[in-house]
Amino acid sequence: MVETDHNENVPASEPPPGVDAGREKRRVALTSVVAAVFLTGTKLAVGLATGSLGILAEAAHSGLDLVAAVITYFAVRFSDKPADEKHLYGHGKVENLSGFVETLLLLATCAWIVSEAVKRLFFKDVPVEATIWSFLVIVMSIVIDVSRSRALLRAAQKHGSQALEADALHFSTDVWSSAVVLLGLTLVKVGAWTGHSRVLERADAVAALVVALIVIWVSVRLGRRTIDVLLDQAPAGKVAEIERVVRQIPGVLSSRQLRLRQSGNQVFVDLVIDVRRGLSLESSHAIGSLVEERIRGVLPRADVVVHVEPLAAAGETPAERIRAIAVNEGQTVHNVMVSAEGDQSYIELHVEMDERLDLQEAHRRVDRLEAAIMAGLPGVTGITTHIEPHRGPQKPLQDVTGTSVGLIRHVRQMVAQTQGIVECHDVAVRRAGHETFLALHCTFAAGLSIRDVHAISSGLEERLRAAIPHLIRVTTHPEPCGTG
Repeated sequence: MVETDHNENVPASEPPPGVDAGREKRRVALTSVVAAVFLTGTKLAVGLATGSLGILAEAAHSGLDLVAAVITYFAVRFSDKPADEKHLYGHGKVENLSGFVETLLLLATCAWIVSEAVKRLFFKDVPVEATIWSFLVIVMSIVIDVSRSRALLRAAQKHGSQALEADALHFSTDVWSSAVVLLGLTLVKVGAWTGHSRVLERADAVAALVVALIVIWVSVRLGRRTIDVLLDQAPAGKVAEIERVVRQIPGVLSSRQLRLRQSGNQVFVDLVIDVRRGLSLESSHAIGSLVEERIRGVLPRADVVVHVEPLAAAGETPAERIRAIAVNEGQTVHNVMVSAEGDQSYIELHVEMDERLDLQEAHRRVDRLEAAIMAGLPGVTGITTHIEPHRGPQKPLQDVTGTSVGLIRHVRQMVAQTQGIVECHDVAVRRAGHETFLALHCTFAAGLSIRDVHAISSGLEERLRAAIPHLIRVTTHPEPCGTG
């Protein structure tokens, strides 16, 4: 399994990237709290003085923004806390939860505004006084709301904060709702100038209704988004995009069980990929790392976990399948030969076993391997297994080439007497206790086939073992004549 460490490249002398991001988010949220306090107090004072339901609705809306801004401020503070033993995915969903709470507050405010507007339109008359202070507070509110919504939106987009985005949405809707109230106050003033104040005074209540409808529309949009995240709905379109990107990565045969869940500004991605069985652990890990990198190209803040599983690739030969089965059984095999006739096949192979095993245990392991091969390759009529000793040195090898001049001279003399070998060089002698390990490079005559070279090398190795006591292994590296 491949996991991500997001801070592995951050120098120790510098604060992690999340520190500056959290500080900026808190600063922007705190500024919104101050702006909301000022606007709420100003609108409430002017609304009570003039009797304007539109301004009082705006005051209620700004009061709600104040509550929302306070919630946002504490949400961004808490959401930036790192994961702990109780919150393994971090605290990012605090931001999503705060957005849901803000939605409920918005809808509650709308209910009061609609109720009061309906009363003023149909059941009672409330005089509205459109003073210069009414217009000033609304114009000032629009200027502040435009400034704050832009600052919040920039920070929300920069850091992927849904809480800041919700706050920005609040301030941006205040701009439109304030504009509607401003229009209502203008109509009230026109009514006072033209003598139609009784009719046009109702424009203030109509403006309040329009404000409420705007807020409801915004609340529904925000609520749906926060609920989607709280219910772990995958980001729209990202599943198909990730699947497309992963399928294009070399070495990935298929992908499945892709799961996405969002928490605050971070998306957690889990998936399983299939790679060709028989690949080394390093190769499989490299493919998994490339999958992580490509997914972060789609979701920059993603925390990705990739589980790599082996899969038989299309076109896998019977010999490759046998080697893969042997690896799964913990066995090393070579000289695998498959004789096929129609749907039937016969297999011969060499299995390397620890030479310290007794024959009964070795045979039991071979029986288990043969059974696995029979199960993995339908149509196998028989298997013949040759057991060979396999052991590495039990002690660390010590290079004794410099003190083995006589032994090396003897080896060179034996090589010189071998037909087909021109010369030998780079003779190395290593020992582990009394055991000797020999390695040499030999130049072979031109025109020899691999079969001929192998036969000559095998004959030389047998003669060396017979002539040198305690010689455990001979490794001959063949080189063609003329390579220097």
